[in-house]
Amino acid sequence: MIKRRKTRLIKVGNVDIGADSAISVQSMTNTNTKDVESTIKQIHRLEEAGCDIIRFAVNDLEDAQAIEKIKANINIPCVADIQFNYKLALLSAKYGADCIRINPGNIGEKWKVEEVVSACKDKNIPIRIGVNAGSINQKILDKFNGVNSDSIVQSALEDINILESLNFNQIKVSLKASNVNLSIESYRKFSEISDYPLHLGITESGMGLAGIVKSSVGMGTLLAEGIGDTIRVSLTDDPVEEVLVGKQILKSLGLRQEGVEIIACPTCARTKIDLIELVKEAENRLSKVDKNISVALMGCVVNGLGEGREADIGITGGNGQGVIFKKGEIIKKVPENQLLDELMKEIENL
Repeated sequence: MIKRRKTRLIKVGNVDIGADSAISVQSMTNTNTKDVESTIKQIHRLEEAGCDIIRFAVNDLEDAQAIEKIKANINIPCVADIQFNYKLALLSAKYGADCIRINPGNIGEKWKVEEVVSACKDKNIPIRIGVNAGSINQKILDKFNGVNSDSIVQSALEDINILESLNFNQIKVSLKASNVNLSIESYRKFSEISDYPLHLGITESGMGLAGIVKSSVGMGTLLAEGIGDTIRVSLTDDPVEEVLVGKQILKSLGLRQEGVEIIACPTCARTKIDLIELVKEAENRLSKVDKNISVALMGCVVNGLGEGREADIGITGGNGQGVIFKKGEIIKKVPENQLLDELMKEIENL
């Protein structure tokens, strides 16, 4: 059983972050934010995949103004991602952002930060301090001899101090690097000295298998240690893939129960069924099933019924024939080409 690190509770829209709340999964749109129709369409796909919070870049006035229309047509909270320009943070708050992501240190003079904080206070909007290994203040780099976990943590602490000096503590923090070990060390150090909720991520992790592995190892290590309150898998890919991977990371650690858990054998010479294609199709169909069940997709009768015994329901077979079983007991025999269709019917009746 993973013992979660105790953190403060904040709210992003209707989603709780920190304390005992469930770990939420986030993503970021890659559409042009001011292209409202495309952005809403992508967010709807992300919602269907199970995204809890969505972030989008706000680069100019039109992007900020688009927030109001986007908000009116989506069902999850949104985070406005701001770089440098404090006026865009003010506008994002005005037009309905549920959270503002900034680096107070790169916003500029303190009075600019004060204005952002004042706007967030008025609308009860939290701020995410987003520290990135590639954008640390030069003074901090000089003091701590370059980019390392100490300089990353110090950067976060200085930004927190700026907000706390303005009596603002609705804060969550990220300390991202593309290096997995550096990210892990930074989050560990910060969690020992602060109870602000943490947004986990391995930035610029890449595409495909490499990006998934880096994110899974980095975030999985921290989550297994009880560190992390909300996550975003950063992939060079369709944002929907980020959500699916994020959910799977949480499910693999027992930190998220929603949806179907698939148990599938790796195949071997005993496999007499086209299991790889079957699993691919099953994953697609089962991703739309809103039931907390485990489904075993096994490659042979010899081990399938034994290794899949604990699953709520499962299939196995070979040589043109298949069986459907519940908790290791066969309930139906069907031709192999009907196996998946019959499985889906049985799942509907569970």
